[in-house]
Amino acid sequence: MRIWDISEPIEPATAPFPGDTPFSQEWVLRQEQGGSCNVSTIRMSVHVGTHTDSPLHFDVAGPDIASVDLRRYLGRCRVVDVRGVGSPSLIPAAAITPAMLAGAERILFRTRERHDHRTWNHGFTAVGPEAAKALAAAGILLVGIDTPSMDHPDSKELDGHHVLYEGGVAILENLDLSGVPPGDYELIALPLRIVNGDSSPVRAILRELPENLA
Repeated sequence: MRIWDISEPIEPATAPFPGDTPFSQEWVLRQEQGGSCNVSTIRMSVHVGTHTDSPLHFDVAGPDIASVDLRRYLGRCRVVDVRGVGSPSLIPAAAITPAMLAGAERILFRTRERHDHRTWNHGFTAVGPEAAKALAAAGILLVGIDTPSMDHPDSKELDGHHVLYEGGVAILENLDLSGVPPGDYELIALPLRIVNGDSSPVRAILRELPENLA
């Protein structure tokens, strides 16, 4: 079955949220310097690259990433094209139609044609609270987006995050869906088991569903 890697590369050039910790790497052992093997230490925010937020990220009483239900990160999903409206740019609730949701368990939003993990765009499209309410009401298990957050970067309340959490909806952010045709797939995007973690990087992939094979 064909696999699409929808994860951003993680490297020093990967753009972090402004003010957050970028990725860096330090070599502890190198074979060319006499080491028996190559060993490195990395430093980065858990929100760099493709990641999932735990409720602890925006709720001090929320579960950490080690406690989330992994079943939400595995299973059938639907990639849909949607463009944001307004300023700040948000996915309109009107775009969450019965046709979009019919038979869907997880929704991944592609809001742009090109994806550059090295560039920070302050005007990115977010899900926002109204679209989040429609998705939660429909019983969607997980929502993903190809931008850095479910809420606009200037939001202090993070209403979209809260609405999704209260509706039992898991979150994926910074997906690269630029090479994926709209349609249904199998999603695999497991977080690391980080105790007290507010988020975790994921290696998110899509697999072609068996019924789509020729």
